[in-house]
Amino acid sequence: MVLAFQILSFAAVALYLLRWQRGLRRRRDQSWESLLLRLRQDGCVRDLNEQFLWKEGLTVTPEDAWQRMEGPKGLWLMYQNAQVMQEMADFASQNAADVDRILIETLHSDAVQIRICVLMALLQYGFTAAGEGVRVYAFRTAGLYSGMAARMTQLLQEHYAGILPDFVESM
Repeated sequence: MVLAFQILSFAAVALYLLRWQRGLRRRRDQSWESLLLRLRQDGCVRDLNEQFLWKEGLTVTPEDAWQRMEGPKGLWLMYQNAQVMQEMADFASQNAADVDRILIETLHSDAVQIRICVLMALLQYGFTAAGEGVRVYAFRTAGLYSGMAARMTQLLQEHYAGILPDFVESM
């Protein structure tokens, strides 16, 4: 029994280290083009703010936000894009000397908060369908996502203006 546990523990650690190494290699070999291609585009999230990507905040109510983001579909899209935008921030900080470190850390914080809010909303959605708590988490997530997208736009305007049109099109 102890031997089996040791073998399983070793296998789990080895698998984790292999995935971690593969992730590092993938991040090292990234380019702006590969990052932009990983962004998932869907109009359901853009509809939450009339000036999406240019101004923080939402122009809808929590109920409207839930309808426009198409529920869990929009939440999952924000979850995935938050990870990609975090990787874009990392890429910018590694390849530009004068990037605002506070902006990079804010983007990291945004990504973590978005992902936690999405998981909480989806967990509640699993138990209560589209109850009030789910809509509130979704609205909060959408507000964070709108802010993160605006900050990413700011970063690209200041340091990588050439790819800004591609970013806007990808979002």
